[in-house]
Amino acid sequence: MSLSMTLPSSMRLAAAVAAAAVLAGCATARPPAAPPLTPPAGWHAQLPHGGSTADMQSWWQRLNDPLLVELIGAAEEASPTLAQAKSRLLQARSTEVGKQAALLPSADLNASIQRGFNASVLGIATQMQAGPSVSWDADLFGANAAARDAAQARLEGARASWHDARVAVAADVANQLDTVRNCRRLLAVAESDAKSRGETARLSDLSAKAGFQAPADAALARGSAADSEARRTQQRASCDVGVKALVALTALDEDELRRRIAQAAEPEAPPAAFDIPALPAQLLEQRPDVRAAAREVAAASAEVGGAEAARYPRLTLQGSVSRAQLGYGGRTFDFTNWQVGPVALALPLFDGGRRKADVQAAKARYDEAAAQLHAKARQAVREVEEALVNLQAADDRVASTDIAADGYRRALAGTQARYDAGLASLITLEDSRRTALSAETARVNLRRERMAAWIGLYRAAGGGWDATAPAPGDAQSTAAR
Repeated sequence: MSLSMTLPSSMRLAAAVAAAAVLAGCATARPPAAPPLTPPAGWHAQLPHGGSTADMQSWWQRLNDPLLVELIGAAEEASPTLAQAKSRLLQARSTEVGKQAALLPSADLNASIQRGFNASVLGIATQMQAGPSVSWDADLFGANAAARDAAQARLEGARASWHDARVAVAADVANQLDTVRNCRRLLAVAESDAKSRGETARLSDLSAKAGFQAPADAALARGSAADSEARRTQQRASCDVGVKALVALTALDEDELRRRIAQAAEPEAPPAAFDIPALPAQLLEQRPDVRAAAREVAAASAEVGGAEAARYPRLTLQGSVSRAQLGYGGRTFDFTNWQVGPVALALPLFDGGRRKADVQAAKARYDEAAAQLHAKARQAVREVEEALVNLQAADDRVASTDIAADGYRRALAGTQARYDAGLASLITLEDSRRTALSAETARVNLRRERMAAWIGLYRAAGGGWDATAPAPGDAQSTAAR
């Protein structure tokens, strides 16, 4: 319940305004808009070297992979996640404009015309009137200012979320494209193995029919060839599924996408193309999702102040000026109307505890936002640590994996020569072939693992996000996204 009154007396009006101004000196308290974070003092995992943080923004171009850059652009156009982030950003910008406008007087131009019996002239008259009217909420205790601050914070958070969505889309496309390429490499290994085993099975059948080999050896060779063919079929199906997933991400024609993938040259596994800040606290500043969570805390803090301000008096002022014309009996009279007021002061008296409950709810939302921020910061540190561990583990295994694959390949060639000369059994050949296949598959998968580790590190480090980069709706943004 509130008591609203219009004060006709200038003395009483002045006294009410003065009293409200004195009350306005009591600022409504807000909890901290930026609660302190306590990230670890340093990284536990080994950092990569040889790059710079700024280069992360153009990392995709530095990979010398034009197809990837084009697919990322197509995915940005098709991504529902990015479209949703853009929509929320534009809505947040509209809300911010509205809350900012609430702090200023509002003016409207009104015009009216009416004809009928006029008591002033005791006859039929036509009256026309036009002019501006102004209203203003004095915002004594900062309720409107708090709403503006909350809207501004959420706008900044929506900007960061839009950039975070772009980083996620780029990482998803890069991962999926590399998955498809890795699948094609594994398919080439499977086809080579199937061809080799098929030839061995053919020769074994001929040899068994001629009586130079036992039928059991021929049966073993046929079984090995069939097993290899099944693996090749399964690998081809996996590649088809991967392409379809890439089609869903980019909304491109599948036949055209397959042609582009087949024609595009595959880049080498990326070197250390970017660096990571030496301190976790520095990294948190370049994570757009952490920035968005921090701005939500600031918005929640402002809303606590707004809820507190709603418990205090509210002063509004209205006024108008109009030019009028009255016509009757063939005569026309022009005159001017003006009005200051009503000046209304609303004094909260009784609301059954609603405003107090609103304050408690706002404080609860603030506590939730602060907890989410701390959790987001811990998750960010964890993701970087995990990406660093995965990257280091992949790098450490490259040399040994290459040596193992080369050694087993040479051993298979030697065993094959001995088998062809009748100096090795088919069982020995199959064991050597199985070992070589496993080693070569591991080498191909390690290349994929290393690329995935770099993409994961790019994603965990914020993707080179720049808070000053243009976003949809910005005056300096020239490209619609």
